This record gives sequence, C-alpha cells and structure tokens, in this order.
Amino acid sequence: MGTDERHETSLDRVLTLEIARVTERAAVAAARQRGRGDEKGADQAAVDAMRNELNKLPIQGVVVIGEGERDEAPMLYIGEEVGLGSGTKVDIALDPLEGTTLCAKDQPNSLAVIAMAEGGTLLNAPDVYMDKIAVGPDLPQGVIDLDASAGDNLRELAKAKGVPVEALTACVLDRPRHAGLIEDIRVAGAGIRLIGDGDIAGVIHTTEPDETGIDIYMGIGGAPEGVLAAAALRCIGGQMQGRLILDSDDKIRRAKNMGIDDPHRKYNMEDMAQGDVLFSATGVTDGNLLSGVHLGQGWIKTETLVMRASSRTVRWIRSRHTRLEKFA
Repeated sequence: MGTDERHETSLDRVLTLEIARVTERAAVAAARQRGRGDEKGADQAAVDAMRNELNKLPIQGVVVIGEGERDEAPMLYIGEEVGLGSGTKVDIALDPLEGTTLCAKDQPNSLAVIAMAEGGTLLNAPDVYMDKIAVGPDLPQGVIDLDASAGDNLRELAKAKGVPVEALTACVLDRPRHAGLIEDIRVAGAGIRLIGDGDIAGVIHTTEPDETGIDIYMGIGGAPEGVLAAAALRCIGGQMQGRLILDSDDKIRRAKNMGIDDPHRKYNMEDMAQGDVLFSATGVTDGNLLSGVHLGQGWIKTETLVMRASSRTVRWIRSRHTRLEKFA
C-alpha cells in the first residue's frame, strides 16, 4: 500500500530507498554469522556494514540513538557524525542488529533497523531502559495510558474495539522483571504473547492485529528500541507512550547532559519522533514481520520494510542480489 510523497519536507525522497540499502547491508553481514553463538561478532559485523553504507549517503547525519554512549561504543555511538557531510541535516536512530541473541541462535525476528528524521526531531536519550505501551491505528486518541494499570488499559482497549478483554492479546518481553505485569494481564483475562527479544517488531505487530494476533504491547525494554518503535508507528499510525527509567544518579546525570531535565517525563509517540520520519527494517532471520536473508550460490535474497511518515507510505521490498561484491 502507499501514496505519493507530496508533503514538503527537507528529507529527499531518494533517501527512502537509500536507507533500505543501509539495512540490507547490515542484515546480510549479520546473516553470515547466524547460528554461530557469537552475539558480539554478529553485532560488530552489522555495525561495520551499516556505518560503511551510511558514510556513502549525501547527508549531514548525527546518531542520536545508537550502539551506546561515546565511551561505551567505538562505532555508531550517540553523537557520532555520519554521511558525506553535505546535504540534509538529519537525526539517526539505529539498531544494526535488533535481537543479537536471536541471530546468534538463528531464531526468528532478528532485524537490522534504522530511522532517519530532520535534525533535532528524534529523542536524544541515554542507553537505558524505557517503560512502554503501544497500540496500532484507528483507535480513539488516549485509549492507552502508561500510568494506568494493565487491567484498565486492556478494558479501555477492549471497549474501543468492541470486544471482550478475553479477545485481546498483549505482547510482552519474557523477562523476570515482568512477572507482575504478566500476572496482571492474565487476571484481567487477556492472552499474552511472550517474546525473547525484538520489541521493535513487537510494537509494529500491534498495527495489524488481525494478521499478527497482537493488540497491545506492554513492558520495559531498551530506550533505543523505544525511539525506533515510535518512529515506525509515526509512519504507520498508532499510539505509544514511554518513560525513561532513570533509577540512579549516574543515569539522571547522563540524561541531563543530553537535554533531559525531567527524569519522570512521560513521552508520547510525537515527543520521541517528530516531523517527517523515514524508517527501514531488513529481516536477518525469518520472522512474523519479515523474511530473513537467504544466502544462495551466486545470489542473496533480502526482504525490507520501508516507511515514511509524511506520506504514510509503506513498502515491502523483496530483492534478489547477484552482484555480491557490494556486500564484501
């Protein structure tokens, strides 16, 4: 589905396809490490490939969500400048390998992900946890509230959809910290889809509940994944709220250095990703959202989801590559 990009923004429409190449390169590099049990090796391969491709683009890019803060990550760290240094000034949020464990174990739903927006429009946050809640499009505004209980959110969502709570399924990361949340959801009567990793895909799955079976995403995950998920929802439609978990003086200090003065602020989707946004995700391993990279004799197949907020364009790009030197 899609419409033409008619809205005036500073983002060149050509970048929509260029960022698809960025995630394709990262996904192929990671796919070559699938099932080897080496999370760091797979992640580094994806980081190297994504950084190399980003530095070919005619942009003045700044990484605002990346592999970590400057003293923690040698490449694609928060604040790193990428691109050729000419053209549009853009903020970049990225996860070269979403689901490193999934890739290392060759399990479903590992992705290479990037979002790009006009400079100064993506939330610049430290690499901490974020409490999140999200639903898909075509629902009354305010149907979810991060400060409400799981039961209240489920009842409001069921009312908006005209179904009993028992007909709903919530997606939650399978972590010990979510034991109380899981119990609350079950007491309310809803079903739960527990996922091991990959909460970006989990949030995106709420946009097509008839196909994915997921109506709502709840729980605590990484703040970088939260900003990327918000960028994706800006393109597809939906609602999302998040709050950074700044539970130490060091985290509060790091956040303040990035311009975050209120450590308890509840962010809406538009607070995390404003203006025009481009989003691209390429499958590394096969999953519910995208097929993974298929490596053949003399060919490579990839599947990529590319979206743009200003036009609400959503594209699925299935590619067969035979000039394999570009992935070297």
